[in-house]
Amino acid sequence: MAEISGNNANHGHGGVVLNVGGGDGSLPPPPSSASKTKDFDLGFSVPFMQKLMAEVLGTYFLIFAGCMSVVVNVNNEKVVSLPGISMVWGLAVMVLVYSVGHISGAHFNPAVTIAFATSQVLGSTLASGSLRLLFSGPHDVFFGTSPQGSDLQGFVIEFIITFYLMFIISGVATDNRAIGELAGLAVGATVLLNVMFAGPITGASMNPARSLGPAIVSNHWKGIWIYLTAPVLGAVSGAWIYNMVRYTDKPLREITKSASFLKATSRNCS
Repeated sequence: MAEISGNNANHGHGGVVLNVGGGDGSLPPPPSSASKTKDFDLGFSVPFMQKLMAEVLGTYFLIFAGCMSVVVNVNNEKVVSLPGISMVWGLAVMVLVYSVGHISGAHFNPAVTIAFATSQVLGSTLASGSLRLLFSGPHDVFFGTSPQGSDLQGFVIEFIITFYLMFIISGVATDNRAIGELAGLAVGATVLLNVMFAGPITGASMNPARSLGPAIVSNHWKGIWIYLTAPVLGAVSGAWIYNMVRYTDKPLREITKSASFLKATSRNCS
């Protein structure tokens, strides 16, 4: 899934100033708000290993919660229902964006950031393995995804819903004009809506890791190529189209640099 960013892509980090006084002995002017933001961002630089750990844990909890809602629904006479499953996925994405977005960007989705693919697939596989240990029987395959119609239908639907998701992510998480603090709510609501109408047809994966982890654990590979290709193509297309229609020459903020949460905290700490 998506990272929330509060820094402009063209914002560099200045060096450390050792000479704090002017040539005439006067004190330098107080730092501007921009320099405060730079100093704050420098102080909160997150090591890459911590980002990977956040992605593993975030993907684990996302897949565990979302897939468990499917398993419980199947094993208990549809007690959760499709709206309930949709809410679980949407709320899980929302709370994880707000909880680890400032650490790793809260991607949880190789279709959004291929650099974290290994950690995301690991988290998904561990979550699927946990569910396999907890829930056995003929329904254990249902925590994976497989197209209920034709492969073409599944591919097109996965492409469209991931396109839509990435278009929303680009708007709320990378555009300097957007209200970044609401990004988690917007992204979570988008996932909820997509699962609501596409879930019965394709499982509404939107995420290669979400489908690959359960496939590895259950050894169920039906239509897996759809879930490895359509979301990636949809995400790339969604970001590209948003960049075309946003109507400004100002560069997009990088999705891999964090975060409107940091920006808000910086204002509170200053």
